[in-house]
Amino acid sequence: MLASIGGLCGVAAGWACSLVSSRLRFRAREPVVRHLALVLVRASVLFGVYPASRAAQLDPIDALRAE
Repeated sequence: MLASIGGLCGVAAGWACSLVSSRLRFRAREPVVRHLALVLVRASVLFGVYPASRAAQLDPIDALRAE
């Protein structure tokens, strides 16, 4: 959740900077959809890899007993 919020804040900051630069007549064309897709990919990798790495370090018998 924290990574997703941080990613969305980064997208919002980038979008705000692009608005400011466009008002100053700099041309930067980055679609917002691309940034949102990158945030989703990052969040899915983070939420998939982290629990899997923690589970790989557990002893299978102890892990089954905990449930």
